[in-house]
Amino acid sequence: MEILVVGGSGFLGRELVRLALTAGHRVVATYFDHPVPLDVAQQRVDVRRRDDVLTLARAVRPDLVVNAAYRQADWATTANGGAHVGVAAAAAGARLVHVSSDVVFSGAASSYDETAMPDPITPYGAAKAAAETAIAAVAPSAVIARTSLIVGHGASQHERFLHRLAADPAGGVLFTDDVRCPVHVTDLASALLELGRSSHAGVHHVAGADAVSRHELGTLIGRRDGLHTGHLRTARRADVGPPAPLDVRLDGTSTQAKLTTRLRGAREFLARRP
Repeated sequence: MEILVVGGSGFLGRELVRLALTAGHRVVATYFDHPVPLDVAQQRVDVRRRDDVLTLARAVRPDLVVNAAYRQADWATTANGGAHVGVAAAAAGARLVHVSSDVVFSGAASSYDETAMPDPITPYGAAKAAAETAIAAVAPSAVIARTSLIVGHGASQHERFLHRLAADPAGGVLFTDDVRCPVHVTDLASALLELGRSSHAGVHHVAGADAVSRHELGTLIGRRDGLHTGHLRTARRADVGPPAPLDVRLDGTSTQAKLTTRLRGAREFLARRP
């Protein structure tokens, strides 16, 4: 299978590339700022430039496109770029898996399954929701995969943040009221590739099995890595901001039933190392 990974230099993108190569697929990866640190065919592409994305897709002629590109503070990359990738995949006759996020939800509900309608309360959430709408229109057979906090191998922003806090507690706080369903990057990448090989379409929730606060997530990371976390400061995001959804629990029961990849919970994949 020929796979085009858009955003291949990011944390998730690198894992997608690694797993796809290991499985024997032919892979082309894109990057914007930094080349992909793997031995893979790669191309610098700005997803904000529709014609550039179209040109690449027509040149590669992939069987599958996985879009993991985003920038939280950039509507043009997250929303417009997502739409451009959708148009390009459709034009190339490729299957598309688009990575979306739990931030499309406000947190007002107790949990969200795949039928829940987005109600974002942040600009980033609105951009992700806009990309979902565009992709559903231009590529109706695409998979829109909503996920949560991505953790793993010590390389995620969440793990690096906890290590910085352990060294300098004045550098931030761990929120006790901000709840998500963290997922291991390898589980997520494996599930996305599995969905890409399937005939499934539409919205899928690809998140971990456990709902934990950012404080509990930090504690789990610290315990696994042998760090003292009792001195770290805690706070409520509702009290100190910045504004964000406070409690977003993705219900992926329906998606998990379609997968052979098991989406572990944070309490399992961050268990203390022997």
